[in-house]
Amino acid sequence: MKEVTVQELKSMMDRNEEFQLIDVRESFEYEVSHLNGLNIPLSGVVIEAEKISKDIPVIVQCRSGKRSAQAVMLLEQEGYTNLSNLKGGILAWKEEIDPDMDVY
Repeated sequence: MKEVTVQELKSMMDRNEEFQLIDVRESFEYEVSHLNGLNIPLSGVVIEAEKISKDIPVIVQCRSGKRSAQAVMLLEQEGYTNLSNLKGGILAWKEEIDPDMDVY
């Protein structure tokens, strides 16, 4: 499974690279803090797969990297080949990029 670090994601954002960010946390978690990704909870990721691009890089994130890794595996079984897991999730983002971010 391909992984992207929070530093790499930040660089991609700063360079305005084309990619899609999918946040697979529950909506109440997304409301606490997010990185402006599309919120599709893990339980609905296969059902709502049509919302996930197959044409551009897709980075999947969650709180710690575990649920997003599950989502990547599920979507790869659906034929996706353009996915990366955000290593460490939003907790790593808080630790390395934005220490003021609220997390639970």
